[in-house]
Amino acid sequence: MKPYKKLDPVKAAHKFANQYYPDCQGAILAGSVVRGEATETSDLDIIIFDRMLSSSYRESLIEFDWPIEVFLHNFTSYRQYFKSDCERARPSLPRMVAEGIVLKDDGIIGSIKQEAQALLEKGPEEWPAKTIEMKRYFITDTLEDLIGSSHRDEQLFIANTLAELVSEFVLRTNRRWIGTSKWTVRALKNYDEKFANEFVEVFDVFYQTDDKSSIIRLVDEILKPYGGRLFEGFSLGKDK
Repeated sequence: MKPYKKLDPVKAAHKFANQYYPDCQGAILAGSVVRGEATETSDLDIIIFDRMLSSSYRESLIEFDWPIEVFLHNFTSYRQYFKSDCERARPSLPRMVAEGIVLKDDGIIGSIKQEAQALLEKGPEEWPAKTIEMKRYFITDTLEDLIGSSHRDEQLFIANTLAELVSEFVLRTNRRWIGTSKWTVRALKNYDEKFANEFVEVFDVFYQTDDKSSIIRLVDEILKPYGGRLFEGFSLGKDK
């Protein structure tokens, strides 16, 4: 963990939990400071477990010179978030709990961490064939938009959308967790670092040179095992 000009993050998190939530039954510090990836703009992600809370909520504030995101849960609400996170294939809370540093534990954290780790290891549910078909169609539609567009400003946003759709497709068809923003490339690297580097490179080449050919080739390679591009015959919401 890198040195900080401000109070050490673990010490700051301990002080924060003790000062603001002294009666809670458990507290965990998670996020980039735990993974050793903190930057000057990183915050402290702190999860509080308190049986007296009527419902879950989150709060942002600054204490001890640190921006702090607090995620507060009772003994049932965290399971609802575990479930919803896994259903959308973005296991934010399970990951935070599993990797986090324990700040306080009245005997509950061990089992919650085990729940989180089991979910992470299980992976997301397999996509059904109809979902794969639908995703192929939307990827095809976006790819064709990129191929046909001659306007640089439009192409930038089309390429962004295509990158999101294709990264999701690769990860979900391989039953891997997905992510947004910086977690997109992290999820791809967790799946296959060589592929992730190629994926980033083809889009980087386009952004720098306007050359679409590498993107087109890569997308076609990804879709090929599932039937390739899809347009003709696709329907959505049609009565049988």
